[in-house]
Amino acid sequence: MSEIDVSSVLAQMRALQAQAAGTSDAQATAEANQAGGADFAELLKQSISKVNELQQNSNELAHAFSSGESDVDLAEVMIALQKAGLSFRAMTEVRNQLVTAYQEIMRMPI
Repeated sequence: MSEIDVSSVLAQMRALQAQAAGTSDAQATAEANQAGGADFAELLKQSISKVNELQQNSNELAHAFSSGESDVDLAEVMIALQKAGLSFRAMTEVRNQLVTAYQEIMRMPI
């Protein structure tokens, strides 16, 4: 399994969040810097909320398509499902890296 840098995954998640909110990456970075650096717990909470939102959106689109609504396209449903799956896998990898880091810290001698 390949190693994933947690900071790069978080940066990608922030970029996706900014893209979904309609802001540019530069604007999102500037907002984070103006806030004096973001709290890690808050960033994690926002990322989890975004993943949950993507999951719910994809489920709603899939349900609408399966019930025969004419304004929902199959391609749109498939893209939403792929985005939700990818974001969930990324969040899982971040969680795994955090657990590994925690375990390493706990093994350190005092």
